[in-house]
Amino acid sequence: MSRADEIFIQNCRDILTNGVWDTDQAVRPKWEDDGSPAHTVKKFGIVNRYNLQEEFPILTIRRTYWKTALKELLWIWQKKSNNIHDLDAKVWDQWADETGSIGKAYGYQLGVKHHYPEGDMDQVDRVIYDLKHNPASRRIMTNIYNFADLSEMHLYPCAYSMTFNVSGNTLNAILNQRSQDMLAANNWNVVQYSILVHMMAQVAGLVPGELVHVIADAHIYDRHVPVVEEMLKSPQSPAPKFIMDPDVKDFYAFNLDHFRVEDYTPAPFNAKIPIAV
Repeated sequence: MSRADEIFIQNCRDILTNGVWDTDQAVRPKWEDDGSPAHTVKKFGIVNRYNLQEEFPILTIRRTYWKTALKELLWIWQKKSNNIHDLDAKVWDQWADETGSIGKAYGYQLGVKHHYPEGDMDQVDRVIYDLKHNPASRRIMTNIYNFADLSEMHLYPCAYSMTFNVSGNTLNAILNQRSQDMLAANNWNVVQYSILVHMMAQVAGLVPGELVHVIADAHIYDRHVPVVEEMLKSPQSPAPKFIMDPDVKDFYAFNLDHFRVEDYTPAPFNAKIPIAV
């Protein structure tokens, strides 16, 4: 069993056993196929810790399409784009307008330049600068939940803040998330931001340490419950090995070819996952 499997299974069992249903509430999400309300069972305030030195935290009880997850990460953090025409994946199509834009969300926010004594930088460049020049700083973070622009975002940010912290030569990080669809997106985000910690550590001459994932509203949608219950019975395998090209020292030089996951043997999983929008 991988640690990622163990954590995911514990989270889902806790939600299904001890969670609170919102069936007595009016909810915003609707099911894409028929427009009916998409209700959830949830737990508040889940905190998970992943030691990136011990293993790559990807599920083996079902396949996580890590390359597509990485494409989205690079779209947001490298390209700082808010247009799906810059993304070689379909994950944002339902939130894009006729021009391909998702509004002033995600990558748009990371790309806005701010003025500092050292010069004008966006949030990503500021993180890289501080990791290299001010590693003792307790102010190394990003935040894309910009209240001034929420009305112009097609979807409010779910994973909205990263806090980076250097201890000795080790880079740790906290991912803050206001809302998490456990079946469709939990391990997707864990994989993405684990890779991001690896990338940031390498360009700053550090080693990756812990990723702490803080989820305010961790939920399972009503139509996902039987899928999750079946998935929790899936056979488990050891975590695969994550390999990143050690020669890449420029954050913006990374591409898909610089990453590999070896010995990944996820359990078969053919269930269709409906998406609430």
